[in-house]
Amino acid sequence: MSRTTEMALGIIGGLIGFGGAFFALFIGSVDAALNETSELGSLGASAFIFSSLAVIGAVVVKFKAGLGGWMMLISGVAILISISLFGVVPALFLVPAGLMGIFRKEKIQQEAA
Repeated sequence: MSRTTEMALGIIGGLIGFGGAFFALFIGSVDAALNETSELGSLGASAFIFSSLAVIGAVVVKFKAGLGGWMMLISGVAILISISLFGVVPALFLVPAGLMGIFRKEKIQQEAA
């Protein structure tokens, strides 16, 4: 069975997550220049790592649906936690794609008699 839907949602969510991570890194570097410390930069870096994991999970879901689904689900939740508002849209793509990868069953093909 084709897992194109999960793969497409995972790749889109991962790419949007990269955008949110870069934006958080940019805001974090501006904030660090104005203040002495900034946690947003490190949270943006973690979002970047989880976005990479989401794209990898989107590719893996074609071969091992459960593993790829868990990777996307964990990535979606972690991106949402790490960059909060910037992570809402990627989470809206990654969480359903992960749940589909985990819970959607393969259809059994019946042979023509």
